[in-house]
Amino acid sequence: MRVLGIDPGLRRTGYACVHLPPRRLDPSLVEAGVIRLPVRGSLASRLGHLHRELQELMGEVRPTHMAVESLFSQARFARTAIIMGHARGVVLLAAALHELPLDELAPAEVKRAVAGRGAATKDQVRRAVMAQCGLRSMRGPSDVSDAIAIALCAARRAGGRDPTSASARRKEGSRS
Repeated sequence: MRVLGIDPGLRRTGYACVHLPPRRLDPSLVEAGVIRLPVRGSLASRLGHLHRELQELMGEVRPTHMAVESLFSQARFARTAIIMGHARGVVLLAAALHELPLDELAPAEVKRAVAGRGAATKDQVRRAVMAQCGLRSMRGPSDVSDAIAIALCAARRAGGRDPTSASARRKEGSRS
């Protein structure tokens, strides 16, 4: 299974592809990076750019699943949530066009799955991702480490290996 995790944004969209072979416990990182969108231009042209870049990326990494963070916003940042919803819509469309299963994960679930705490900081997520992927360093914006965390969480959840998922808790309860 190959999971493409996306951290959508209208300036930068982080992406990460992880591979989880059958009967393996942990996914391995295939590729990660950031799609930089033009700062100038209409919203429609920027979304079109994101769509083209995602299509090209999906052709290269050939995911079997996709994952994206669910939309989260505080009332005072409602405008930001609406704008981010546009970028998420492009990601959802890409998954639908490729007929891929899509997980929408709450930010706290992703943080808990990789860093052990739903309120983990960006730095804690980055360090946890580096440790779990065997990376000595990680440069670039937090969008990349967030996308890796999303992909890791989704791969473990799909493979039934995420101890924080409801299905894993149910399985453990049935063993007792």
